[in-house]
Amino acid sequence: MAPTTHTTDSPGTSPAQVDPIIATKMRTGNHKFPIPFAGSPNTSEEHLPSFPDAEIACLTLDNKPGARIHYTYYPASKSPTNHPNPFSQTLIVFLNGLMSTRTSWDPTIQSFLEKRIVGGLPYPAIVSYDRYGQGQSDRDPDDRDPPPSHGHDVLSAVKALKQFTLQIWRDHNDPLKPTHYPCLIFVCNSIGCAIARLFTQSYPGTVSGLLFLDSIMANSDQQSFWPDPDAPDFNPLALPGGVTQDEVRETRQKYASLFGPDVPNMEGLSRRNLADLLPQSDAPRLEGYLGTGPYLTVVGHDWETFAEESCTSSFSFSFFLFLSFSLFLFLSSFFSLFLSLSSPFLAPAHHPSSIQSAAPCASPKFSP
Repeated sequence: MAPTTHTTDSPGTSPAQVDPIIATKMRTGNHKFPIPFAGSPNTSEEHLPSFPDAEIACLTLDNKPGARIHYTYYPASKSPTNHPNPFSQTLIVFLNGLMSTRTSWDPTIQSFLEKRIVGGLPYPAIVSYDRYGQGQSDRDPDDRDPPPSHGHDVLSAVKALKQFTLQIWRDHNDPLKPTHYPCLIFVCNSIGCAIARLFTQSYPGTVSGLLFLDSIMANSDQQSFWPDPDAPDFNPLALPGGVTQDEVRETRQKYASLFGPDVPNMEGLSRRNLADLLPQSDAPRLEGYLGTGPYLTVVGHDWETFAEESCTSSFSFSFFLFLSFSLFLFLSSFFSLFLSLSSPFLAPAHHPSSIQSAAPCASPKFSP
């Protein structure tokens, strides 16, 4: 018996999305694009398409009336005559970390769009949003306790994300087809990576690409990856030079008090059951859009560089460059893969980050 292939619940999917290779070869003759940048040769600002206007607005989910979710939306590039945008059915979704908001992605999104526009390249629709309890968005109406709290879990955030993306796509692209659903690409940070993993697992066939930036280790209590100096089998000689048992003990306590799953937060997003929702670091196998992929790139800061940047005033700017470069590498490589007959991409390592993997994935490996 042939295995079941999951597809999105989107009737009438564009042929250009189903087979973007053919669509793009018709448009470009299988041309391989260089990485564009502002001021590239043969680039005239007079002939460049205008930068898309961001829609900054809010909506309420159909199944949770009364609570507003604020978002920033960029429409996909327009298709020239006889040249359909191969990403017209794709939506890039940015997923925040626990202590950030959608505005933290703005410079990265603008940088990416500028590079696509300067290069004369098509791009998909893009959306960033504040989850319930984040930024400008209201609290989750199902939360009973005021923040900081354990009001709802990651699975609840995943279900809200499914409804949010459905309504964004319906309202901006095809209001006459309320069940039409896009092909998703997730760009995420920290706990946003756990949300993306669980989403892809819960809704197979909907996600084609994942970019994880400094991901959370979902199956960890956030302190057990440090050695326990009070354990019977602890060997103090195994510690690096200059590191004492008291320092290790203090580090474990600080991590538990700041990042432990029992610590409530202002968002109301509980992590108490996160290890139960995502117990394995490399399973189950994820199924991407139309049964292919999804393609995954995992990016993490180098520990020493991250610590050094955290102690300087230039950290925020450096982190913005890190996000922008990582996003551009991933999406440029992903789009090139999506639009050519080349083999799966391997993104290069880049200081101060280390790109751990980039390939069709079973599931990311995050071991404590």
